Amino acid sequence: MSLSLVSNSYLDDHSSKIRAKPVPWEAYQRAGLVTSDELTLIKKVDRQPRAKIDNLFLSDGPTYAQLYLRLLKKLQRADTQQFILVLIADALADHEERIKLFTSASETDSELPYGPLQRMLESQDDFLQMKAVQILTILLSADPAPIQPQRLQPFLNTLATFISHALPHKRDIAVQCLEAILPRPECRKAVWANPSLIPGLVEILKQNPGPQMSYQVGFCFWLLTFQQEIAEQIDKKFDIIPLLTTVAQNAVKEKVIRVIIATFRNLVAKAPAANLPSMLVAQLLPFVKNLGTRKWTDEDIVEDVQYLREELNARFESLTTYDEYTSELLSGHLSWSPVHESDMFWKENAPKLNDKDYEQLRLLIRLLQESSDPTVLAVAAHDLGQYVKHYERGKIILTDLGAKTRVMELMAHPNPDVRYQALISVQRLVSHPWAAV
Repeated sequence: MSLSLVSNSYLDDHSSKIRAKPVPWEAYQRAGLVTSDELTLIKKVDRQPRAKIDNLFLSDGPTYAQLYLRLLKKLQRADTQQFILVLIADALADHEERIKLFTSASETDSELPYGPLQRMLESQDDFLQMKAVQILTILLSADPAPIQPQRLQPFLNTLATFISHALPHKRDIAVQCLEAILPRPECRKAVWANPSLIPGLVEILKQNPGPQMSYQVGFCFWLLTFQQEIAEQIDKKFDIIPLLTTVAQNAVKEKVIRVIIATFRNLVAKAPAANLPSMLVAQLLPFVKNLGTRKWTDEDIVEDVQYLREELNARFESLTTYDEYTSELLSGHLSWSPVHESDMFWKENAPKLNDKDYEQLRLLIRLLQESSDPTVLAVAAHDLGQYVKHYERGKIILTDLGAKTRVMELMAHPNPDVRYQALISVQRLVSHPWAAV
């Protein structure tokens, strides 16, 4: 692993400037903050060529790793802390074998290496925060021991502030860090439990980022969906299937399509019941069929496309018209598909909404109460009107479940189609005879 995984021009430019700045090491010694031995060691690497420092690490790596961490722990000036962080990052860059030099520092001081680095996360200095995150990403992703929550949570909380930040280089760093740590199951679980990280990833995709960022966010979702619980719940909570479908449809780079299709494969393999309905509603099947006709340089994408096409086809062919309607309800994406406006469909199927203690009817009412999408609201209001029209006791049931009040509220909705469909439904709720009383 190298720091090229977590790097951008902002960090590179600032690191170069910091390397050239003098640090008053002799003054620190006179003040009793640095010992004479520490001064001798640090002067050997202070503003020295990379080759000379590499030779010192070859001969005395553990000593220098401990020195850097001790100095970071006890020196308080921000500019000196910046310099020490640059030394640590330079030591780790492209040298995976040196990671153990830093993680094993805990053998002589239990607070090392993570304690001083975590304190940098609390700094008001942007560079200190970002450089500490860069180094922590390397250590956390490579540490052979399970990562303890007290080590992981401050790090993830900092990433959460970065991922929704207005500055693009902070968002970029957050996404790269997540790519690096998400191969670890304990990190996937902790990211899933964080209230801001996945919404932040979703928001980045909604802003139509460039191909590289789309790929990196897609890669994060692919890693996340290896976790069973996440595969079962992520679409229900964050509506990512239609979003990822749109990103893939608009993608010009093969790698973006590849990582999204691989994510869909995970979702289907681990939680088909939770995800296939949303995929059908998002029109993924015709898109996957189209992908199957293209030429690809990566064999993995061919296999994943074939797998998805077979699974979606099997699901589609087994659907009845009512299954299609249920799939729409479960996905939360109601649209004016033919079933909604078919009197024959409602005449045959309206009573089915009552099955399993009104499970489907409650879903429909929940969409009416919680959705902010005008199309969903209009279709849901229309469907409740059809339910009342074709099921005599529907008026009583809808009143008991609180739907009547909500439909009446929607008569004042700013969208004209929502107002119209709500008005028609209210007329049916009010005028339909109480035949079953």
